[in-house]
Amino acid sequence: MKSGTAIGTILLSLAAATAAAPAPAPAPADPARAVHEKLVVLDTHFDTPANLGRPDWSIMDRHVASTDGDQVDYPRMIEGGVDGGFFAIYTPSGPATPEGDRAARDFGLTRAVQIREMVAKHSDVFVLALSADDAVRAAAQGKRFVFLSMENGYPFEGDLTLMRTFRGLGVTMMGITHFKNNALGDSATDTPRWHGLSPLGRKAVAEANRLGVVIDCSHASDDVLRQTVALSKAPIILSHSGMRAIHDHPRNVSDADALLVASKGGVIQVNAYSGYMVDAPPPNPARDAAMAALMSGFLRMDAMTVAEKRALMVKRKAVEAQFSTPHATFQMFMVHLLHAIKLVGIDHVGISGDFDGGGGVDGLEDITDYPKVTAALLDAGYSPADIGKVWGGNALRVLRAAQAFGDPAAVPVVPLTR
Repeated sequence: MKSGTAIGTILLSLAAATAAAPAPAPAPADPARAVHEKLVVLDTHFDTPANLGRPDWSIMDRHVASTDGDQVDYPRMIEGGVDGGFFAIYTPSGPATPEGDRAARDFGLTRAVQIREMVAKHSDVFVLALSADDAVRAAAQGKRFVFLSMENGYPFEGDLTLMRTFRGLGVTMMGITHFKNNALGDSATDTPRWHGLSPLGRKAVAEANRLGVVIDCSHASDDVLRQTVALSKAPIILSHSGMRAIHDHPRNVSDADALLVASKGGVIQVNAYSGYMVDAPPPNPARDAAMAALMSGFLRMDAMTVAEKRALMVKRKAVEAQFSTPHATFQMFMVHLLHAIKLVGIDHVGISGDFDGGGGVDGLEDITDYPKVTAALLDAGYSPADIGKVWGGNALRVLRAAQAFGDPAAVPVVPLTR
């Protein structure tokens, strides 16, 4: 399928509908909440689009993390003072074959359609953001902004012209890899194949620069990160990563590499993923078998009803209780965040919970807990202006820089139909 055909097909699939009236924002109950409400608060990695195709699931319904397993929706964006974020087109790794590449392409295009349809259907409360100014303007109007991002370059590895297609659909951030290596480069959690970027991956970096796309090196190997920083003409981002100096895990970034990212103007968005903050428990065949069976259920989440997901959450709690699964805490998250700020400076750090993608720690379980972070940063001595950089200013600056370098004429913008 050619890029132009992909866009035409997607345009035909976009739909419009009316949406429920927006819920009023809660009145600030304390000084920290008052500060939080004045900031542009964004998260750079929501995996929430995985919910958009589920039967009877709606972004407009309020869900409960502990029972539904869902962490982001419109009512809780209001409750948590969250103005918007990057909604990820996450594509699972698969075979590096022509058939696999086509399937990944179609999966990515379908997910992009679902995100755009969500915005079109609820256009009274959501805005598709294509630039930093769009996000700031939406926040000022009391609407929630939706950026599109891509987690894993698998959908375009078979044809880099698809990067232009996805950019035209509104994608402003693209990741290179996920848990497995792909044709673009090595993953942080796989055995090195390319020892960094592949030749095709190097071309993808250049194309991202040309299109004004922010390059995301979360999930990428250390070599990929270093080579991308060296090759990219614009700052890069780690959309959801922890600090390796605090917890030694390959998905976390070393101090040296964090400083390298910052030296070129980039940003490290500190995440709240428990598995990257606490040591894995020792092997236990019974526990491992129970967890594998549980995770196979989550892999089918795209088609689950709300009731089916709730039943799976009950099983998850039972397994975790039976085997005393370790879990990170809000305090651990803050240690990562404060270390990053002290290391690279307030201008190069942001936040992502990795919500709806496995993120969440005790005390920071969904986006309604985000005001706690503002309060903790105030307690640590940071000013509202500094906290505003962490909550959104830094990520938006990187987006502005990437788009300033790009060639606007190279981007075919697909209008949002209503």
